Order: sequence, then structure tokens, then C-alpha cells
Amino acid sequence: MSDTEVAAWAALLRVHAALVPRMDKELQAACGLPLTWYDVLLELNSAPGRRLSMGELGAVAVVSRTRVSRVVDQLVEAGLVSRESNPDDKRSAFAVITDAGRRRLRGAAPVYLDAISRYFTSRMTAGEARAVASALEKVLGSPGG
Repeated sequence: MSDTEVAAWAALLRVHAALVPRMDKELQAACGLPLTWYDVLLELNSAPGRRLSMGELGAVAVVSRTRVSRVVDQLVEAGLVSRESNPDDKRSAFAVITDAGRRRLRGAAPVYLDAISRYFTSRMTAGEARAVASALEKVLGSPGG
């Protein structure tokens, strides 16, 4: 493995460690939404029917699969998500974004997008941003990714 490859991995870890807490703090201060809540709401809002099973949500949300149920419980308690039983599988349930959840997501979106711009994309050219996105999508699309 080359020094460049190790440097790319180390930079990814450092960027994640630096930016996630900043963005979480800003979202909580401005909107009362932790970044994990925002991410789950964003995934639910963009899903077909605005709902996902816990397994589906665990696969797409940034929050770990083991934490997704706890985050959904918190969102249910806050009235931003509801749970619906799965008629095809009584052992599972769907998380569904509520109207209140959609309003909170829309209200928080400008803060979230501004933070992405200030901390991340404004520091690179459009071509660099495309290259980063393409490379990371390639990693995610690889077997085991």
C-alpha cells in the first residue's frame, strides 16, 4: 500500500472526526436537531412512501444499525416519526416521517446545507468535489462497501 493511499484514508477519518461534531453542534443550536436525527429524517423523507423498515433505515442512515432503533424511538417520542406495523411481517415495523418531522427537516435544511458549504465544498473546486463524490461512491458500491 502506498503512502498516498494511507494518506487518503487518514484524511477521510480526520475530516469526518472534525466536521461531524461541528455540524451536529450547529444543527442542535439552531434547530434543536442532532445530526443523527436529521440524517434519519432525510432518509425517511426521500424514501418511497416516506417510510422505511428498520432494516432498510439501518442500511442507508449514517447512524449505526444498532443505534437506528433507539434514534427512531427518540424521533417517535418527539413526534417527528411514527411507527407502522408491517402487514407482511408482524415482527417488523416501518418508520414513517410525520408532517411535523417534514417541517423540522425543511427548517433545518438551510443550516445543514450551509455547514456543508462552509466546512467542506467551499474548500475545493467543483471538479475536486466531483472527484471526491465519485471516488467515495465507488467505495460504497464495491462488494462489502
